[in-house]
Amino acid sequence: MSQLALLIATCGYVGYAPVAPGTFGSAAGLALFWAVRSGGVPALEAAVIAAVLLAGTWSASAAERQLGVPDPGPVVIDEVAGMLITLAFIPVNTAGALLGFFLFRLLDIVKPWPARGFERLPGGLGVMADDVMAGVYGNLVMRGAVATLPGWFA
Repeated sequence: MSQLALLIATCGYVGYAPVAPGTFGSAAGLALFWAVRSGGVPALEAAVIAAVLLAGTWSASAAERQLGVPDPGPVVIDEVAGMLITLAFIPVNTAGALLGFFLFRLLDIVKPWPARGFERLPGGLGVMADDVMAGVYGNLVMRGAVATLPGWFA
């Protein structure tokens, strides 16, 4: 596997954290979210999400081939994608972003239907798809939270 694929799949080697690599990957996704959001350009947000999805699928496939196991533990680019999707195009303050972080972690662990089934898709697509679905669920819940309590989360 190329070093570039490993760098992307592990989100700059964050996936090698000795404990809770998925949580660290989600935190990296939250940091990327804030960096992109600070630009104030929704098209940039969409472009970054698309780039993470494409690069993540490619690099996760390469990591599976190299490491010889499905959905290798150090691969956390899927958490980055799910975190970005959870907060995509929603006006949030710090409290809202933290709610999104914890909500995504919960949904990523629980994997409500049909997210868990997406893990059976081949290669990097399966690595990414369940977290994308958790991110979609998270985004829907966040939209409800922001609409219901805008002063708290937006």
